[in-house]
Amino acid sequence: MKKAFLPRLVRNLAVVTSLGFLSANSYAADGPGRWPVEKANNWLKEYGWLRGANFLPSTAINQLDMWQESTFDEATIDRELGYAESLGFNSMRVFLHDLPWQQDSKGFTKRIERFLQLCDKHKIKPLFVLFDSCWYPLPYPGPQMGPLPYTHNSGWVQSPGVSVLQTPDEYPRLQAYVTGVIKQFAKDRRIVGWDVWNEPDNFDGGAPKRPDLEPKNKVELVNALLPQVFAWARAANPVQPLTSGVWHGDIRTDENLETTARIQLENSDIISFHNYSEAPILLREIGELDRFGRPMMCTEYMARPNGSNFAPQLGQMKSKNVAAYNWGFVSGKSQTIFPWDSWTKKYTSEPPVWFHDILRIDGSAYRQSEVDYIRQTTGVAK
Repeated sequence: MKKAFLPRLVRNLAVVTSLGFLSANSYAADGPGRWPVEKANNWLKEYGWLRGANFLPSTAINQLDMWQESTFDEATIDRELGYAESLGFNSMRVFLHDLPWQQDSKGFTKRIERFLQLCDKHKIKPLFVLFDSCWYPLPYPGPQMGPLPYTHNSGWVQSPGVSVLQTPDEYPRLQAYVTGVIKQFAKDRRIVGWDVWNEPDNFDGGAPKRPDLEPKNKVELVNALLPQVFAWARAANPVQPLTSGVWHGDIRTDENLETTARIQLENSDIISFHNYSEAPILLREIGELDRFGRPMMCTEYMARPNGSNFAPQLGQMKSKNVAAYNWGFVSGKSQTIFPWDSWTKKYTSEPPVWFHDILRIDGSAYRQSEVDYIRQTTGVAK
């Protein structure tokens, strides 16, 4: 994905989410309104095995480019969702943003509805993400920046921006966004769930190409706001589950849990996680998280140089009925074919091994063998 806080990432590649020493009931008490395990498992029976990618149209550099009226590229979205359908994908993870709601809530809602219509056309049910703590911390409306040459995800923006995060008087606006969007679609079975905050305790990884603009107490601010975000989402009474994915740190025991992970795991109806590691580590993590007795989603995986690939990881997740969303789909303005270290290491051409993404902009495969494996695993290639 957009692993912004690179020092922390490197330190934790081998220290993945690990809950193997906990029983299903030994974890901290459920957060307010959390679904019972039986309800969560009934949701899994309804939707079955979900598989797809984190979706951003190739013509957009970030969430605002995707959703603002002036750059909402319906033709590209339709075409690229068609590519997803051809791979046998039935879900896509899609990032929203608070600023389009602030600018024009009715127009934003209409565009979400149009996106859902296009998804439905291609038999895809999205998982929507409300907030995100990764990359550029000062989002702004209007025309967006162009990509930095040969740099991974250089235009991606946080939601909320740090200026809002540091200003509690702005939180009612965030609440209006969360409850407004979810209420509009609270009974909509075309949506599989709400990922309320992506990697909440992550940071901008833009050094040394841009200054550090984030507050030193960002994690503390996030930890105070995250439970409120879950509560706002619950207040909209959605039929879809809530989640927020654990992505780093040692959480083998209650004593080792960082505060953010504790909040996430206490409040998530569906357990979600990120794993950019090799296949044995992914399997170990799935086995450990299975002790919660809840459905699981791997909402980010697939970084080829790290040993995180489609084969065998996608098949492993299918065999365990774990939803699987790789990072990156059609190579475009986000430039996620370049690795995370492109922020600190100079690249001058396409890397010999793509970091993320599956297809070139014309729909052709980066690796035909991968596409063949995906189609065989999803069942569209017999």
